[in-house]
Amino acid sequence: MSACSGGQETVVVTSTVTETSPPAADAQPLLDATVAHVASTFGSQLGIATIGKLGPETAGFTAPSPAWSTIKVPIAVAAMRANPGLEADARAAVSASDNAAAQRLYDAVGPGAVDAVLEDAGLAARVNTAPLRPEFSTFGQTHLSVADEAVLADKLACAEGAEPVLALMGQVEPSQAYGLGTVGALFKGGWGPDTTGAYQVRQFGLVPRGDGTWAPVALTALPADGTYETGQAMLTLAAEILAKDLAQLPAAACQP
Repeated sequence: MSACSGGQETVVVTSTVTETSPPAADAQPLLDATVAHVASTFGSQLGIATIGKLGPETAGFTAPSPAWSTIKVPIAVAAMRANPGLEADARAAVSASDNAAAQRLYDAVGPGAVDAVLEDAGLAARVNTAPLRPEFSTFGQTHLSVADEAVLADKLACAEGAEPVLALMGQVEPSQAYGLGTVGALFKGGWGPDTTGAYQVRQFGLVPRGDGTWAPVALTALPADGTYETGQAMLTLAAEILAKDLAQLPAAACQP
């Protein structure tokens, strides 16, 4: 299994800032319950985050770790800012998680442009440029926590160049539409092995709350058996639990 990154109906995206977000109860109990259930079911680690009024709310595994193909979202946004003519590669990179297309986008804009997207979201993290693991892209080894990815989801719709990318996040190919893809999210996934060969599987994006608004969510699975397939199943179970109580998730600051 190579490292990469999850179809859904076409989504037309127009971005707005939420001035008065719909009320949401404390999300922490839902996050805690989701992590506890997934962990007990699979004997594995799960990390989850959203963004409340006071900042990130997290549970479970929260350490920064390789972003893998989730970093293709800020790369695509940077590319759409610079040259909308790169849309074909952006589609391949986001909807199909095509590695070659993502590399072309990255080469076209450079790390500084991707850093600008991260900075616009309020993140201090910068895209990795060192060949930490030569068999994988440098940018895929950018370390982000679930809190970082939830922050990115929270602010993404307000970013210049994000509108077409968010639309592509609603058109992820069926083979990658597990986890958040099962609940109608605008999302991107990523996965890859650590140095022992054990897979990490990640997703982040915006989940529909059922009232016309969207909630930022980020997930990271570290399956005990190290397989991509178990990581997929963990994220799908997490999404199923969240879907039972979506009103408890806070609305994103920037709404698509």
